[in-house]
Amino acid sequence: MCGRYELHTNPATVALLFGLLQPPAISPRYNIAPMQEVPVVRLARSGERELAQVRWGLVPRWAKDPSIGSRLINARAETLADKPAFRMALRRHRCLLPSSGFYEWKAIPGAGKQPMHIGMADGEPFALAGLTERWLSPEGEVLDTCAIVTTQANPLLAPLHDRMPLIIAPDDYARWLDLAEDDVMDLLRPYPADAMTYYPVSTRVNAVRNDDASIIERVEEIAPAPVEDREPELPLEDERVPEQAKLF
Repeated sequence: MCGRYELHTNPATVALLFGLLQPPAISPRYNIAPMQEVPVVRLARSGERELAQVRWGLVPRWAKDPSIGSRLINARAETLADKPAFRMALRRHRCLLPSSGFYEWKAIPGAGKQPMHIGMADGEPFALAGLTERWLSPEGEVLDTCAIVTTQANPLLAPLHDRMPLIIAPDDYARWLDLAEDDVMDLLRPYPADAMTYYPVSTRVNAVRNDDASIIERVEEIAPAPVEDREPELPLEDERVPEQAKLF
């Protein structure tokens, strides 16, 4: 999945990489979370690329309550064409989310989880695949929202999580954004593992209120706890003794 990412790339660089007419009015953000406003690149009616601010958490146009967005921050690539919440957006409202990196949490035996900062091996910014929708309330309120598309994790990231955000290569930006391009299913694949890297960062990223450059600084990886100090794992349901099983 993708539940937290960051963007600290210079606006002029963002404009150059994403083909924008001018540098966008954005500031560095190191801990972007769901239900916040996020920058997306999309095609304007003029056919030019534009950067717009939308809320992360997709609200389908048919939704009665916009709170559904908190449950639709990600969209699985394998079912985009089938899910009512995403199939129209896949055909008509694709976008790119500029990113400098994203976070995933690595399980450390006996010591909890440590956040990892994940990005390109060359340190360059990249694009997360997204879908957008526009929701209108009965009172006429307009709400633009988005979801980040996810796919199966590549071999590098699989030990961290079985899902990863879908990353679109620069050569494919035009295809993903071109709404006249009906068939983009071949782009729904994990990004090459050898082009990516990750490193441990502070658990300060766990709290959304922390949003500063120190969050992306490398720290020492937490060491696993000695076996004798680890909490015993609970048995799986089919391993419970009969008396326990009756309670569930």
